[in-house]
Amino acid sequence: MKRAFVERARQIGFDTVRIAAPDSIPLAPERLQAWLAAGHHASMDWMAETADRRADPRALWPEVRSIVLLGVNYGPSGDPLAALSKKDHGSISIYARNRDYHDVIKGKLKEIAGFLAARASSDVKVFVDTAPVMEKPLAEAAGLGFQGKHTVIVSREFGNWLFLGAIFTTAELPTDEPERNHCGSCRRCLDVCPTDAFPAPFQLDARRCISYLTIEHRDHIPEDLRPGIGNRIFGCDDCLAVCPWNKFAQVGREAKLMQRDDLAALPLAELARLDDPAFRTRFSGTPMKRTGRDRFIRNVLIAIGNSGDAALADEAVRLLDDASPLVRAMAVWAVGRLLPGGAVASLGARRLEREDDAAVRAEWSRALPVKKEVA
Repeated sequence: MKRAFVERARQIGFDTVRIAAPDSIPLAPERLQAWLAAGHHASMDWMAETADRRADPRALWPEVRSIVLLGVNYGPSGDPLAALSKKDHGSISIYARNRDYHDVIKGKLKEIAGFLAARASSDVKVFVDTAPVMEKPLAEAAGLGFQGKHTVIVSREFGNWLFLGAIFTTAELPTDEPERNHCGSCRRCLDVCPTDAFPAPFQLDARRCISYLTIEHRDHIPEDLRPGIGNRIFGCDDCLAVCPWNKFAQVGREAKLMQRDDLAALPLAELARLDDPAFRTRFSGTPMKRTGRDRFIRNVLIAIGNSGDAALADEAVRLLDDASPLVRAMAVWAVGRLLPGGAVASLGARRLEREDDAAVRAEWSRALPVKKEVA
């Protein structure tokens, strides 16, 4: 049964399949509580609200007897960090340079779960990052890979480039051996982080993580973290890309997950001009649609401010009058980084008086040149 299931899963498009028992992550509750207690989940309140079900698969579904972990390889064909050197362009994380993986993998999971349910006469539930399931500890317990010091699953076959999905089933299936950690003394993933998001190996503080800040975070990004973001406008691949295990990674073979060349590096000037309808059209079907136009333009303006390119200042100036305070605030920050003090003062004089948003006013206060007292 298991052999037929694995073979069918590979035919559907999964690159790796392993099975774990529901009780295979006994340390998860304690580690999750410590992470939450430290506030490392940032504004992701659902992590705390679902902690009990997240830490124990049987709390999520008492009838589960086996958990199938499946991976789809999305390994890039080129250097994932190449776009970082193009300061007038925005860099987008590898995973987002294609169709939204939730849409692609969920259909595959439902198909293979149906196959399992029929063959094993069992009930099944499928999950793709949409329920309180700790996919990474379960994937390690199933032998699919190991959690690196950056907390991401590392596969000895596919490096750092695996999308994960899970099938909970009432069928009793033979489990696989867990994978042991192979990081050794290496700490490249920790040292490369531009915002120091790892307080210790195997610990991630989302409050400082560029992926969290540019995708999940709905508010203004703290000023001290903005320079480290560089031109990363959606996600960050640095810690994944420098892992030595990527030397064994293979280019993703699934056509629906092939990276789109037009999303590798996007001109910041072009992106800054997107209104809401244009944003929705431009990124339809991709993960970028999740952020919405305002948060995305917030990210674009941070990249513009970090570009050092005065030619982009006009785009930031135009957005000083945007309807969104989230956008206006970052436009102020970008203008303050790119234009001389006199120009900033002139722009602020026309706007600060009528600005009613406290955060935007605070950005103006920091951006405006300090007036020297006359003796």
